[in-house]
Amino acid sequence: MSGAPSAGAVGSAAAAGTGPRRRAALRTTLVALLLATVAVVCLAVGLVTHVSVGRQLDAELDAQLQRASERAGARELGNLPLDPADRGAGIPDGEGGGPGSGEYELTAHVQDGTITAALWRDDAGELRALTVADREELEAALDELADGAGAGTGPGGIGTAGAPGEAVSVTLSIGTYRVMLQPLDDSAAVVTGLPLAENRSTLLRLDLTLLGAGLGALVVTGLGGSLLVRRTLSPLEGVAELASEVARTPLEHGSVRLEQRVPGRHAVPGTEVGDVGAALNLLLDNVEGAIETRHRSEERMRRFIADASHELRTPLTAIRGYTEMLRLTEELSDRGLQSVDRLQAQSGRMTSLVEDLLLLTRLDDRAPLLRVPVDLGEIVLECAMDARAAGPDHPLDVSVPDEPVMVAGEEAQLAQVVVNLLSNARKHTPEGTAIAVRLRAEPGGARLEVADAGPGIDPELLPDVFSRFTRADRARSGGEGTSGLGLSIVRAIVEAHEGTIAVASEPGRTVFTVSLPLARE
Repeated sequence: MSGAPSAGAVGSAAAAGTGPRRRAALRTTLVALLLATVAVVCLAVGLVTHVSVGRQLDAELDAQLQRASERAGARELGNLPLDPADRGAGIPDGEGGGPGSGEYELTAHVQDGTITAALWRDDAGELRALTVADREELEAALDELADGAGAGTGPGGIGTAGAPGEAVSVTLSIGTYRVMLQPLDDSAAVVTGLPLAENRSTLLRLDLTLLGAGLGALVVTGLGGSLLVRRTLSPLEGVAELASEVARTPLEHGSVRLEQRVPGRHAVPGTEVGDVGAALNLLLDNVEGAIETRHRSEERMRRFIADASHELRTPLTAIRGYTEMLRLTEELSDRGLQSVDRLQAQSGRMTSLVEDLLLLTRLDDRAPLLRVPVDLGEIVLECAMDARAAGPDHPLDVSVPDEPVMVAGEEAQLAQVVVNLLSNARKHTPEGTAIAVRLRAEPGGARLEVADAGPGIDPELLPDVFSRFTRADRARSGGEGTSGLGLSIVRAIVEAHEGTIAVASEPGRTVFTVSLPLARE
């Protein structure tokens, strides 16, 4: 028969499995969502502010450009120097028309569709002529402006009748300018331009300010949000810690009192934490009540089994005695002798079952054990000799250390563990199946293995292999009937000696492993 997989098998499975991916803590998730929300809001505010201020600055620049264009239209530009040699030199104020006094202001004169003069004022206040390349860029921009306004073009191709107030941006070697065409008459016009650098610088400073403010808001939100979320979730963390503590409490046996409860201030319904706390307290009350009911039921069952077993021992002893007396005093036919033998065998089997039930009852009651140092190796050797005599058709290989393997416990019960494991291997494997017994002392205690080369155990039986009245006849062939209590007694004795037992089974090999603590010197 078999039970839960061995510790080694479980460890290997756990190591091989990847396991579920750990999710972020609720606190981390809430703070991350809060930061993401603030970041989105800051980004939206920054975009709206950037667009709004940019449009406002562009509108103010266009208004300023309109005023500058109207002033330039009132000036006469026909006498500007046109000699290419003069185009790079500074031109003093008052020599012909030119830009106003504004820094970096640009003015160009268009005559018969051609730019005849184009000047700009540098940061020192001196007038300078545009380069040929800049004039070409300006002419291309004016063509687009004239085409967009539906104006006619002069001989040179630049319209001079464009709609006043229309402005266009153009990139020159001295920077990006906003230019506007102001017609003077059918053949002449004046072009005025103002730089966009100041507007862009203002927007850049605004963006940097908004970015700094946003980062500051994120830092403050992160710190403040963490403190607020931590304080808000601290009761929930207490509830989780309490639930974990209860989960670690052994509830398998006996009467268990669950004293832990969520404090009343954290178990008031109406809030999320209060609802969870109240639900957990109700759950603990129900679990404690169920455990107490189970314990009373187990106590009644144990008392019934103990009383019934005690009451059955007397009539069973009488049956066996009268059966033996009948065999010795009466002359019986062959059929009568066969019936008496059968009656004696069945009464012996029932007596063994009653004794097993009484032993399980005592072990369930946690009866104190007589703990004396015993040599487990000697017990294994003696039990192996008996097993060879009882099952000569099963080859038995025994390996025991030369040095004593001392454990603390009752010798009779430890011997019953070995006997039951060997009997289990013999009864549930075909004739000729090899059985191996290995005992060794390890730093953690004594380790006993009973292995057989049988067909293995049905995986469906593994979870219940150590349960009472579990039979493995479906999985392993055998001619001898069993009560289904052998492995239950083995586990109960091993656990009473503070040890563990595990089983691993596959076709061709089944191993029961018993671990017991060594006796203290």
